[in-house]
Amino acid sequence: RPHLCRGFGPSGEIYEGLSPIYLRSTMGSCSLWKNRLFILIFFFLLISVLLCGGAGYYLLSPGGKKSHDRMFVVREGMTLRDVADKLASENIITRRQIFLICARLLGYGRHIKAGEYRLNLTMPPLVILDMLNRGEIVTYQVTIPEGFTRKQIALLLEQKGLVDRNEFLKLTGDPGVARGYGLSAPDLEGYLYPDTYRFSRGLSTKSVIDVLVQRFREVIRPYRKRIKETGMTVEQVVILASIVEKETGRVNERPVIASVFLNRLRKGRRLESDPTVIYGLKNFDGNLTRMDLRTPSPYNTYLIHGLPPGAIANPGKEAIRAVLYPADTAYLYFVSKNDGSHCFSETLSAHNRAVRFYQKRRRSR
Repeated sequence: RPHLCRGFGPSGEIYEGLSPIYLRSTMGSCSLWKNRLFILIFFFLLISVLLCGGAGYYLLSPGGKKSHDRMFVVREGMTLRDVADKLASENIITRRQIFLICARLLGYGRHIKAGEYRLNLTMPPLVILDMLNRGEIVTYQVTIPEGFTRKQIALLLEQKGLVDRNEFLKLTGDPGVARGYGLSAPDLEGYLYPDTYRFSRGLSTKSVIDVLVQRFREVIRPYRKRIKETGMTVEQVVILASIVEKETGRVNERPVIASVFLNRLRKGRRLESDPTVIYGLKNFDGNLTRMDLRTPSPYNTYLIHGLPPGAIANPGKEAIRAVLYPADTAYLYFVSKNDGSHCFSETLSAHNRAVRFYQKRRRSR
């Protein structure tokens, strides 16, 4: 066996082992590998420190020299790469690839929130990433008045830069979308609750609709029991409430007008409501004529019996309450006094007298 030798120990015992020459050569070889490994580790650590330092310097350094705010929109569905590409194309960040690597290493890639951000060109990339993850979005207040139709809402939201009007109308007019919300209505007219909201640009049109319908659900939820007691469905309540909403702007009159329509429905009479006729006209010029009243339409309540197939506007809480808690009256008719209020009658003869009186008064004015 090479490199083995025999000898005597301090007590005279015989031993056998590696020769001193072999041991010295082996120890020298081990020391050489240790030195090389140490150098390799040293350079690895040095490179790591340099890379970390460079990344840290990049993340904490201002993006530009001139202070200038820039509105930046992150749309729903955008990935980290999409956001980085857009930031780079708008000259908000430099070195897009380094930005991507740092964002992923720091765990920012999965939590970027959609919306509009006010970014400054001097912001370091780390500050931008932090804002995108915390969702420091810019919001816009929008108030949807009671009685607005979905077409009016679409125009209002588009003017605020929040939705595309055509897409909004397409989605809210789709019966399949309505069924997705658990509604048997032909569209979402009546379920886009009128209220004051704060939206951010960058949300999808569907997300904005979700908020409006969810608000309707919150408002109607406390009245579920009462709706069952009336024997009506939610859809029927909304349809009738939308008609009441369009007939008067006076809160104190709504329960009375609701009682008129409910009385007519119980007696099997047509509702004969002008706002329903107007809703069914394609090109209404603001002047309702007798020809319009004779034009067939699913919404012409001068010709059809019962309720129209869907709501004609989006009613507020007071109009819904008026239908659920109507005034106790025997009224079957009402006519405008031309001042925002109405005159109510129980008989046709009394109603005709009121019509002649207030028409004469209007002509004299």
